[in-house]
Amino acid sequence: MLLSIEGLILLSIGFFVVSTLYSSVGFGGGSSYLALLTLVLVSFFAIRSIALICNLVVVSGSTFLYFKHGHARIKDFLPFVLTSIPMAFIGASFRLKEEVFFIILGGALIVSSLFLIWQTSGIKLSEPTKVYPTYLSYLIGAAIGLLSGLVGIGGGIFLAPILNHINWNKSIKIAALASFFILVNSLSGVGGLFVAGTLELPWVETLVLGLTVLIGGQLGVRLSLKKLSAKGIKRITAILVLVVGVRVLLVNGLGLF
Repeated sequence: MLLSIEGLILLSIGFFVVSTLYSSVGFGGGSSYLALLTLVLVSFFAIRSIALICNLVVVSGSTFLYFKHGHARIKDFLPFVLTSIPMAFIGASFRLKEEVFFIILGGALIVSSLFLIWQTSGIKLSEPTKVYPTYLSYLIGAAIGLLSGLVGIGGGIFLAPILNHINWNKSIKIAALASFFILVNSLSGVGGLFVAGTLELPWVETLVLGLTVLIGGQLGVRLSLKKLSAKGIKRITAILVLVVGVRVLLVNGLGLF
């Protein structure tokens, strides 16, 4: 066991809050798990591994509920995941320096959040959608798959702001795609860590935190299905992505605080 009982309890509270908020917009919370884990764990490999596993736990339950309620269809999501899975595996197999890792993660999160904040700044009574060629889905899936593999998260936190910005579909369907996207890329990322010999899972912390995010994730996804408006989902997404991006870049990437 790497943490004290008190430390694990405090970390579990943080993970519960994160999983509840993030699952309400289709995310797994991996970026914030990374940020929290860096405060208490020394092993960089354990940090990446635990974040990916907790991602898997949250989005597995969320994906099931989105499919159950008719917000997700495999044929709409396949172009994204077919290219993202191998690229996430390739990205996860790279051994990045910690500073480079956090600079890439923080910078990408900030840029994606600013696009989404700009989009939701006006008042819209409807939620317009546009039709795009299929090849664009393949390209977006590949690019974000590689990025998600590099930084050790599922990638939905990058994908959702982009798709919301271009009005790819309704917000609830984008949340469902983000959840499914995170699921398959996290699985691929775990495979990449295993092949690279960097999969490190302390069993006590992994078990406790996994159970915690399972409960929080189920609470959050039910909120999105019943309570949140399309604009509300987009705004929560943007705020969460921006806060995490700034924190990761300044604290972990640049070491300013």
